[in-house]
Amino acid sequence: MASTTGSAATPETLSLEALGGGFAIGKQGADMELCRRIANADGAAFKQLMRRCNRMLFRTARAILRGDAAAEHAVQDAWLRAYRSIGTFRGEAKLSTWLVRIVVNEALARRRKAARGGIVPIADGASEERELESPAGPCERDGPAQIAERRDLQRVLEAKIGALSEPLRAVFLLRALEEFSVAEMAQALGLREATVRTRFFRARGHLRNALS
Repeated sequence: MASTTGSAATPETLSLEALGGGFAIGKQGADMELCRRIANADGAAFKQLMRRCNRMLFRTARAILRGDAAAEHAVQDAWLRAYRSIGTFRGEAKLSTWLVRIVVNEALARRRKAARGGIVPIADGASEERELESPAGPCERDGPAQIAERRDLQRVLEAKIGALSEPLRAVFLLRALEEFSVAEMAQALGLREATVRTRFFRARGHLRNALS
């Protein structure tokens, strides 16, 4: 997916590197209008959606596949699937939930395929070294020692989250990082709400024990 300049954006021409983003999806009416524009081949509208949701989808795929490269490939294919089926979105769930469901299915399919081929996905070096993002960021009054301590804690926390089983890790990240509700996680992951709650509390308990 190489990026281009001066031409309409399409799923094939947009690069993931140019799509940081992290913005919240707008109101349902605005989402439906955005979907209508995308269904009518509006490349700018599709690029807008990718900027809003790409980071969330990457985190979700990475929670399942572990490695950055595998997650990026899954997200690329998920975006293509979303583009081709955007006309079927009816607004019965949030657009972000619908997109997460697509990337979850893609990531799980890739993991099953790797398992059948005897390939065990492993995290690459870059993903092992990547720090969890802190929403608040370092305090301006923090000195080098405090900043280093916070970064060390982030590395430890990421390692502990990475050690969770995939079912627990996916639920925990959707809740802790993306702030999905229980109902939204259940829709996105195809689970009962009770199962989502159980997995989240188990994940949180494992992390508390690991960090105590």
